[in-house]
Amino acid sequence: MGLFDKKYCDICGEKIGLFGNRKLQNGNLCKNCAAKLSPWFSERRQSTVEEIKEQLDYREENRNAVAAFHTTRALGDNTKVLLDEDAGKFMVTSARNLIEANPDVLDFSQVTGCRVDVDESRSELKRKDSEGNEVSYNPPRYEYSYDFYVIISVNHPYFDEMRFKLNSSSVEMNNVAGGPFAKPVDPRKSIDYLEYEKLGKEISDALTKIRSTVRENIAAANAPRASVKCPYCGAVVVPDSTGKCEFCGSVIAI
Repeated sequence: MGLFDKKYCDICGEKIGLFGNRKLQNGNLCKNCAAKLSPWFSERRQSTVEEIKEQLDYREENRNAVAAFHTTRALGDNTKVLLDEDAGKFMVTSARNLIEANPDVLDFSQVTGCRVDVDESRSELKRKDSEGNEVSYNPPRYEYSYDFYVIISVNHPYFDEMRFKLNSSSVEMNNVAGGPFAKPVDPRKSIDYLEYEKLGKEISDALTKIRSTVRENIAAANAPRASVKCPYCGAVVVPDSTGKCEFCGSVIAI
């Protein structure tokens, strides 16, 4: 088969344009079908046609979860972590139209960790001496650029990490304040830096706390219940999930 031979999508069967093919382990995927995959999914080339079909089935089912999602709290700026605390679910998205974007809906229990990562880059600022040569300041001066990322580790069949940037554009600043003889300042103490740092910590703390609460509830639910003596009928019983005696049906205060 030649390089420019016609190819067809192994998912929908449509002809694939010249630059529209997305290779799979054992087939081809058109760009329209690829766009329906989870935005957090990164192993397309290692996936089989069958695995992609399974994921697309899951993605269609996810639309129902999006439709049922009721946001009780939103954390973030451009990209947001939306929480449905009543249903114990969350999603991460920058979309305004959730139904159209179909962001993955996850259970709180699927969170395995959350952290903030700050990418820093810097370039030195120089001056010209009396001979027109560029020389360093003393002490050196730098221009800094920062990007703030939140990384949510999850237990999910199609991805294990949700990494997104908090700031829509890089936070840029230098460590110079005042006149030519002023002392350098720490750019990490600037208002913009501290605001994004606080925002990232707020998201990390919220998801970490939610994860701990969910796991504690699961552990409590799975813990063996102790037998007690019913004060109404005198039977020694293990109360059911509603706290009732299995013999007389009375609610036992524990």
